[in-house]
Amino acid sequence: MSRVRFKISMSLDGFVAGPKQSVENPLGIGGMRLHQWVFPLKVWRSMHGLEDGEVNESTTVVAESLANIGATIMGRNMFGGHPGPWNAKEPWNGWWGNNPPFHHPVFVLTHQARAPLELEGGTIFTFVTDGIRVALERARQAAGEMDVSLAGGANVSQQYLTAGLVDEMEISLVPTLLGDGERLFDGVGDDLYGLELVRTVATPTVTHLKFTRR
Repeated sequence: MSRVRFKISMSLDGFVAGPKQSVENPLGIGGMRLHQWVFPLKVWRSMHGLEDGEVNESTTVVAESLANIGATIMGRNMFGGHPGPWNAKEPWNGWWGNNPPFHHPVFVLTHQARAPLELEGGTIFTFVTDGIRVALERARQAAGEMDVSLAGGANVSQQYLTAGLVDEMEISLVPTLLGDGERLFDGVGDDLYGLELVRTVATPTVTHLKFTRR
């Protein structure tokens, strides 16, 4: 069975997004600081159709996180944060542009039904209203022998962690404090349901903590 692999950047005080998130500012105040370490990397820039870039200690971590992924699960806010029902005439296509970086099926957890959205590069967004287990079942079917990436955001990640459905977790801990926003581990519990630390990669701008299920 394919593994569920979760990766996310987090502040020292436990936030994965800053306060006052909005359509105009999806990561909230200060939230962009959580991802500054990855933007210069060649592996990240290549994924987004950009040239050049750096190679450093984080390169292998990012490349490994992208390998053998056949489907992705995310919440509606991560797809595109307009709350409430979709615009029936012109539903928004989300944050990701016409050629999203996934190039495989993506399953979006939402309370609002919507027809699948196919964009360039082989990315198909399917909107799932039946909960996390149905979304995972459909993602595994789409992934085949490959793994499923859990992309976030905080609420969806908490649901999968609490249910014990995450097999691998990579926390990229950024040396910054946000003070408020969305905490990753609120309500998850104190043992992470069988996940243990198996690798640490420390750099001046981020420390990567990899956990796998015992």
